[in-house]
Amino acid sequence: MSNLAEFLVETAARQPKHPALRLGTQVTSYAELDEGAARAAALLRAEGVRPGDRVALMLPNVPEFVVLYYGVLRAGAIVVPMNPLLKTRETAYHLNDSGAVLLFEWHQAPGEGSQGASAAGVRHMPVAPKAFAELLARHEPLTEVTDTADEDVAVLLYTSGTTGRPKGAALTHAGLRHNTEVNMIHVQRMTPDDIVVGCLPLFHIFGQICTMSVAIRSGASLILIPRFDPQAVLEAIARDRATVFEGVPTMYAALLQHPAEADVSTLRMCVSGGASLPVEVLHAFERRFGCIVLEGFGMSETSPVVTFNHPDRPRKAGSIGTPIQDVEVRLLDDRGQDVPHGEVGELAVRGPNVMQGYWNRPEETAAAIPDGWLRTGDLARQDEDGYLYIVDRKKDMIIRGGYNVYPREIEEVLHEHPAVSLAAVVGMSHEELGEEIAAAVVLRPGAQATPTELQQYVKDRMAAYKYPRVVWIVEALPTGPSGKILKREINAPTG
Repeated sequence: MSNLAEFLVETAARQPKHPALRLGTQVTSYAELDEGAARAAALLRAEGVRPGDRVALMLPNVPEFVVLYYGVLRAGAIVVPMNPLLKTRETAYHLNDSGAVLLFEWHQAPGEGSQGASAAGVRHMPVAPKAFAELLARHEPLTEVTDTADEDVAVLLYTSGTTGRPKGAALTHAGLRHNTEVNMIHVQRMTPDDIVVGCLPLFHIFGQICTMSVAIRSGASLILIPRFDPQAVLEAIARDRATVFEGVPTMYAALLQHPAEADVSTLRMCVSGGASLPVEVLHAFERRFGCIVLEGFGMSETSPVVTFNHPDRPRKAGSIGTPIQDVEVRLLDDRGQDVPHGEVGELAVRGPNVMQGYWNRPEETAAAIPDGWLRTGDLARQDEDGYLYIVDRKKDMIIRGGYNVYPREIEEVLHEHPAVSLAAVVGMSHEELGEEIAAAVVLRPGAQATPTELQQYVKDRMAAYKYPRVVWIVEALPTGPSGKILKREINAPTG
């Protein structure tokens, strides 16, 4: 088996009546999902889509996303998942760069997708549930699954563009299949009895593989939540008796601060990724909800999981765990040499999960993978047991007066303050020191603290060169589509 779509075909044959997707009270069985994907593949063939063509999806977490995702794969084409909130020029860029031949857009989107498709000269098809179901019904299911090679690209996933314009990470059938199966068997240990909360956006690699693909492969049920809302998540867990929740740190903080109580006793595992989870948030969440949180590390370019706190090994709070099966890691200095044990280096990854490269960008691919090892841009250290700890993003490290300062270390201390809900530490230019340390802080509901108090709190607990000289209180921090804090959009107040 090579084509990732075979996961759905096999599960539907094994348990056709089992619930595959849940959206509120709407339930889609595996047989219905498989038939929908087969009809979608037939629709694509009728539209002239051929193996290797790129098909873009701009949909929220709705059943139609899953139907089209597996329909595109079944037809041998390449899925290009896109954020439904992209503006016209962004949409046009993604479509042009990927060479997409067709765009499916959610009918309730603001229309930027259709305008971007028009600008790029790409065909556009709106997706409204009733009309889409009627459209699929006019096409006989494409029963066969197109043969693909392991090295064929299955998904073209665009990075967030933190260092320039977004680049398409070319993820292969083999890499995505490996990551799905290792996560299902060794990490999440998913079974058909599991019910997974799918509030992570499916156009993002974390939600797409760790929730959707793993659920489909294992035969579990996936609860679709189109937009993250703490109340909606808690209600879904209680209503559907969910067993697994997966989210990014900002989601855990939001659930922790939400005042409503709900029956979450059925949860057996929570998974955190996308960014470092503050240790204080992890412990507070586990105390309130009575469910263990396992943290891991991954990125778009690695399909996505690299390391994890495995359920059959001791867990270490604050650690991203150890490499998953068949994946190797190294910590390198700026010359590409291994750093001495215990010291900080850039995390490099090698394994079947690593992308084929950046789409049509050979120079940038060579820079990212110069010697078979993908440079992640994350700084980490490893303890005596082999557990890895992300220190910070390489580009986020602050050099203050010649001293290296890692923002995450300061953020951990700020999160220990009883009034702090979220904190983000950034560097700001300084004429004499090069960079100065600044912190934007969100307070817990009803809590009070002054910038001076927070500054002193850190000063009392860290070396003099580390505490933030600038602290300000904000209502919220800017986040990306997956809920990850966007530090590049944080600007210190002037004056």
